Amino acid sequence: MPTFRDAETGLWAKVDPYEISSADGWRAHPERVWAWYLWRHYMMGSVQPNNGHRAVAAWQDYADVHVVTQNVDNLHERAGSKKVYHLHGSLFEFRCDRCHVEYAGELPEMPEPVETVDPPQCGCGGLIRPNVVWFGESLPEDAWNKSVEAVKNADVVVVVGTSSIVYPAAGLPELALAKGTVVIEVNPERTPLSSSATVSLRETAATALPNLLQRLPTLLS
Repeated sequence: MPTFRDAETGLWAKVDPYEISSADGWRAHPERVWAWYLWRHYMMGSVQPNNGHRAVAAWQDYADVHVVTQNVDNLHERAGSKKVYHLHGSLFEFRCDRCHVEYAGELPEMPEPVETVDPPQCGCGGLIRPNVVWFGESLPEDAWNKSVEAVKNADVVVVVGTSSIVYPAAGLPELALAKGTVVIEVNPERTPLSSSATVSLRETAATALPNLLQRLPTLLS
């Protein structure tokens, strides 16, 4: 799947990210924002976890694994991970923008992307929105608190595929390093975390994670 930050193939390449990922954009053009997220909902629902997701789930056989994710695709859950904390919400959850009640009704079908779709309406009169965190919105408190606690208690923190520039999530590896915890970065590209991580691997998640546990003694020696 294309990433958001890829200049050539990114999902935001031809779309103003603020317009479709902010509360201001939602209030101004809810039909445009809803169409965008509905398309992404169906698009992500059509893909399967990769070897990286499956490897993280398999680690649960050997350790107490907590997954802190900025992704909204639910692929970790689909791979079998049990303790997953969504800092930026999920494309598979929806709620009213007024009363905040969870929405479990039917969604319009969307065989291909379109520019506008009218969002469903809640009984209170509000509009149904994706349960994701937009620019300027606070992270979900429960997920954030669990993430911080998991990092504080971790023996090893593995940071996978993130740009390490979006705060406050980018501060979690820094918290681990400040406590003297081993931090392993897995990313094909160099990031601001690379120079301070205990180990920084220029590999993809699907390549590095399936045998990472076996490589740990060598990597840390």
